Amino acid sequence: MTTFEHITLGQRVLFGAGRSAQNVAAEVSRLGASRVMVIAAEFERPMAETATGQIGPALWWDEVIMHVPVEVAERARAAAEEESIDLLVCVGGGSTTGLAKAIALTTGIPIVAVPTTYAGSEATNVWGMTEDRTKTTGIDDKVLPVTVVYDAEFTRSLPVELSVSSGLNALAHCIDSLWAPRADPINQALALEGSRALAAGLAGVTADPQDMTAREETLHGAYLAAMSFASAGSGLHHKICHVLGGTFNLPHAQTHATVLPYVLAFNAPAVPELAQRLAIALGRPDTGGQDPARAAVEALNTLRHTLGAPTALADCGFTAEGIPEAVERVLKAAPASNPVTATEENITDLLTAALEGTTPTPGLAVPAQSR
Repeated sequence: MTTFEHITLGQRVLFGAGRSAQNVAAEVSRLGASRVMVIAAEFERPMAETATGQIGPALWWDEVIMHVPVEVAERARAAAEEESIDLLVCVGGGSTTGLAKAIALTTGIPIVAVPTTYAGSEATNVWGMTEDRTKTTGIDDKVLPVTVVYDAEFTRSLPVELSVSSGLNALAHCIDSLWAPRADPINQALALEGSRALAAGLAGVTADPQDMTAREETLHGAYLAAMSFASAGSGLHHKICHVLGGTFNLPHAQTHATVLPYVLAFNAPAVPELAQRLAIALGRPDTGGQDPARAAVEALNTLRHTLGAPTALADCGFTAEGIPEAVERVLKAAPASNPVTATEENITDLLTAALEGTTPTPGLAVPAQSR
């Protein structure tokens, strides 16, 4: 018999292209806020001005740094307290949302998130900060934004290359959620529908960057991805990417996009039923007689080829010299529930393959065919 515990996070979602200013103003009024701190990196400022055009912010904050260094979080917290801020409005990608969460973690100030990428952090109660080359994550309901305002118009500012990386980061949330420590039938269903929507939406955005239907489908998929991830927890893929990002300062979305197929190839042979369902979600129909793991990996490889996705960690700035330290850190963080037990040998193989960009194939982290 199936037994599980599933927790659904309480959050308000307002979805509508071109409606961000109206929706943000409505939430500020609903929440009774009078001292709003707007968090947006300098390059995100035009979008933030649009989204907050119907309110009068008390404080603008633009010191946003990838992986949220602790010292940046502390400066932002001090500024929020000094200005008696009672609501945070973050407009931007995952780093911007991450900083808002870091402030909320210690102050309890509520967040209204306006995502401009497909990162998904806005839909989770997971926070992350970096100190001394180590990224630490945790779970706390204080950091879950009370409201998410989705406006697909803002994703127009993303170049196709970044749309692909950000969207594949979201897809990584889906795939990791299939076998993460708290995976259950509900978050698996969310993850599979999110995978379908992301695959279809990203293909549409790549074919026509002005296709708003595709952009909205991608946003829809990114939200489902984040919901599944928030419920299922952080699996092996995210543990690897947190090490690569926090310790080696690799770019977040590109790292996730690059590592994803190698972790899928690593795990898929051990979970054939889930692999088959994922293959179908990614557009590979079940024709009978095919190996589920191979079908899933080939479906992802085909999608990545269509999207022109990043293929090698070397292109992100990682080097072979970093592999031993990365392996040591990954082994300390790898979930015991992962479908395949992580060892020094197989994680070394996986990272070597991802470094070099060799074509992922099921069962072996390092396949014979190179790019």
